[in-house]
Amino acid sequence: MRGHHDFIIVASFFLLTATAADAAKTNAADFTGGHSKLSGIIIPGFASTQLRAWSILDCPYSPLDFNPLDLVWLDTTKLLSAVNCWLKCMLLDPYNQTDHVECKSRPDSGLSAITELDPGYITGPLSSVWKEWVKWCIEFGIEANAIIAAPYDWRLSPAKLEERDIYFHKLKYPSSHSPVITFETALKLRGGPSLVFAHSLGNNVFRYFLEWLKLEIPPKNYVKWLDEHIHAYFAVGAPLLGSVETIKATFSGATFGLPISEGTARLMFSSFGSALWMMPFSKHCRTENVYFKHFSAWNKKGHQAYHCDDHEFHINYSGWPTNVVNIEIPTTRGEEAYPSFIGAAPVNLSDMDYAFPTHESFTAREVSDGTFFKSISDYDPDSQRLLYQLEELYHNDPVLNPLTPWDRPPLKNIFCIYGIDSKTEVGYYFAPSGKPYPDNWIITDVIYELEGSLYSRSGNLVDGDPGAASGDETVPYNSLSWCKNWLGPKVNITRAPQSEHDGSDIQVHLDVDHHPEMDIIPNMTRSPRVKYMTYYEDSESVPGKRTAVWELDKANHRNIVRSPILMRELWLETWHDTHPDKKSNFVTKASRGPLRDEDCYWDYGKARCAWPEHCEYRYLFGDVHLGQSCRLKNSSADLLQGLHPSGWKMERKALVFGVVKRMRVYKSRGRSSTIIFGRQVR
Repeated sequence: MRGHHDFIIVASFFLLTATAADAAKTNAADFTGGHSKLSGIIIPGFASTQLRAWSILDCPYSPLDFNPLDLVWLDTTKLLSAVNCWLKCMLLDPYNQTDHVECKSRPDSGLSAITELDPGYITGPLSSVWKEWVKWCIEFGIEANAIIAAPYDWRLSPAKLEERDIYFHKLKYPSSHSPVITFETALKLRGGPSLVFAHSLGNNVFRYFLEWLKLEIPPKNYVKWLDEHIHAYFAVGAPLLGSVETIKATFSGATFGLPISEGTARLMFSSFGSALWMMPFSKHCRTENVYFKHFSAWNKKGHQAYHCDDHEFHINYSGWPTNVVNIEIPTTRGEEAYPSFIGAAPVNLSDMDYAFPTHESFTAREVSDGTFFKSISDYDPDSQRLLYQLEELYHNDPVLNPLTPWDRPPLKNIFCIYGIDSKTEVGYYFAPSGKPYPDNWIITDVIYELEGSLYSRSGNLVDGDPGAASGDETVPYNSLSWCKNWLGPKVNITRAPQSEHDGSDIQVHLDVDHHPEMDIIPNMTRSPRVKYMTYYEDSESVPGKRTAVWELDKANHRNIVRSPILMRELWLETWHDTHPDKKSNFVTKASRGPLRDEDCYWDYGKARCAWPEHCEYRYLFGDVHLGQSCRLKNSSADLLQGLHPSGWKMERKALVFGVVKRMRVYKSRGRSSTIIFGRQVR
């Protein structure tokens, strides 16, 4: 009797998926031109593009000088031997964003500019960014002209990127003089639209490009241009509401692991116009619509009126887990508070009248609107420069104020991908250090979020408003998960193990209710020893458009672009999208087998290679253990091609009739949701 009921449940599930499959056939987001017509455009993140010298600089007391095309970011050899010369090539004027008078640097071009920042036997792997990504493309037979890098000078604000380097023009318009292969060139070269892969700050760059494009294209052609040139946008580790680590870098210094002092790092970072591009801001504050004002009588200067809704003043912390800045204001002002390292006159400290410092706290809104910088302008020499940059480069930007929430762009397919449940900084306590600028502040405490709780640096619990999860060690969860607001009112949720699996631990909830600006928290089980990947998918709320959010347990912000789990899912989703006979809107999560030799391993319990249907023992000279000799029976490209046309049908069949242990059906307003755990149904 029980088997009979199980069969009815499975059959019902099959009918449900079949109905979804029929709807998928008419989805306008489909692309049926084949994967060979697609291009991949990579927009790297902060500090992820090589910078090369464009000057001749003689470095005294060092055998190494800087000549045109010499590597500046990142050449650790010259950094160690001639740090002052290196800084001249890195620093920008904080007011007009021009180069140092003795040295200028410009971004490199091509894939080599983003694969390894400091090529070398030792430094190469340590500075690798997109190299693994490119290796995956090669293994799966992707042509060289289908992988396009869009490097940029990550030191500049968005308006300066266009003003100095005409970066956004190069992205759109074809030019024989431009080293950047544009969207339009890629369309002509490959015959199909592009996939955009953006990481970290690269997502902010892509957002600005989309807004800039509105002012370059007639309104009636804007969405048409996007549909023709961009098939899907993969937003990886996007700081959609900013990151508090930017505050630390601005006031204390972030060395990026380089052998420089925090004070030197602060001097360098504060000179970059992009320093404020990732500042935390409130999700309740916006500016007037620049797009519509562009077509009316309008003075660009001072146009950006900053408005906050009522929620901003009725909730704590501007929608963040806690106040992002807590600071002790010293009792003295100006040079007496912090004598400049350049050589201010000595102060007679014994004659000062001391009192207890003032403790003040600031929310994300008070950081992004300048209130914080104004409050400490008498105590820190950098504040005036930061206020100038904030007003001129961001609030008065003629295209977009980037320090505002991002609504879903009108692209056909969007995949927002990030890591969760890592220990992530969400707030700081600063105090005067007693040292001269730039070392005049010290961090006395740090507030972390970790898996739904807030902790101090000493490990004590802290009051606040933490989210359901934590961030990716760099960007807090509330900033990463803002893209969940791009999902519609009904969302399908699937949770599956990250590693290769046979479908025995898959959980699915269908038609889960989603309310605007509310997080979606799935009621699903977790095994403490398993890292999961949770998929939130919506293909119905906006006709012809799909939105998905992927959360990867314990995925690090800086390393996520090297994650084999992420690359596997991207490849499977791309192959699914381009297949003319696909039966669902998204690729099934039923099972995951090995796709590369690295995925094969030795099963010591069974004394054979795991996944024998895909892997075999094949020794090659140089293998030092059994696992290295386990390799795919077919090449990665052949294996992936083997999924067409029947592979997805086979996976779907396995999902429905294969490994089902028990199924529980949950009702969501009269519609069923299913959890699959895995056992053979008979």
